[in-house]
Amino acid sequence: MSIAVTRPRILVTRAIFPEVAERLSEHFDVESNAADDDWSRDELLRRLQDKDGALTFGLERIDADLLARCPRLKICANMTVGYNNFDLDAMRTAGVLGTNAPDVLTETTADFGFALLMATARRVTESEHFLRAGKWTRWQYEMFSGAEVHGSTLGIIGMGRIGQAIARRAAFGFGMQVVYHNRNRLDAALEAECRATYVSKQELLKTADHVMLVVPYSKESHHTIGVAELALMKPTATLINIARGGIVDDVALAAALRDQRIAAAGLDVFEGEPKVHPDLLACSNVVLTPHIASATVGTRRAMAMLAVDNLIGYLVHGKPVTPLNAAGLVARTAV
Repeated sequence: MSIAVTRPRILVTRAIFPEVAERLSEHFDVESNAADDDWSRDELLRRLQDKDGALTFGLERIDADLLARCPRLKICANMTVGYNNFDLDAMRTAGVLGTNAPDVLTETTADFGFALLMATARRVTESEHFLRAGKWTRWQYEMFSGAEVHGSTLGIIGMGRIGQAIARRAAFGFGMQVVYHNRNRLDAALEAECRATYVSKQELLKTADHVMLVVPYSKESHHTIGVAELALMKPTATLINIARGGIVDDVALAAALRDQRIAAAGLDVFEGEPKVHPDLLACSNVVLTPHIASATVGTRRAMAMLAVDNLIGYLVHGKPVTPLNAAGLVARTAV
């Protein structure tokens, strides 16, 4: 008499590549949000209550309340590198593993950071809107004159993998002087590899022609750039945020842009996204993109596949690939 083997049950909380869902289904019983509906908190809880794992997208808040109401849950695998949607302490206490997707998006995100810097410094969006509105009737020598990028000073706040990739592009590709500020200073060999000089946050803001934010979001990094920091920047400077919403005080930034206390900004992330503060929408000297820094087909697929690797690695083989809170974790037993 054969005994039926119960496979782990997985929830995929948003629409995903068909080949990703197919690979999951080889190992698990999968419930997918193929319609890409915006589930309420209650709907997410209802669907997670009988699941062993979840493929999450950095938007779903995984906290003590949810964990208490989803007793079977053993792993949440973000397909993003960011994981501020996870309460890792609560997850560790509950015996639930969290994983993310680092490395696979580093170069693509660094590419986009530079694209956003170039579009902002050279006033690409502003000039395109001007052209599309039929306002271009004659050439003028000063029209849409922007800021130099080559040979200028780039200040990077947050010098992890992505920050280092941006520094290499700046120094080697554009001959920029790179200064950086980070919670921990890089070792001398890595600084030399990136041709980057460590400075205080205040010195960076005062001296940089372009400031790029690549710092993870946390309570400590909330409003890393606010009124005081914007006041330190040059009036000709640009600010680029490809990190997370909440790193910048969007209201303070909109005021600085409106009053021309800094020249321009490029933002891929926002406080309260997908909503964007109306004060920013009213500014012509800001480039706005909808959180797409990692958005190439190859990179997004790789991110999703790494999340799948973590689910398979943990629930099938007991070895996740990129765990966040494995230290001291006592895994939940089957319910």
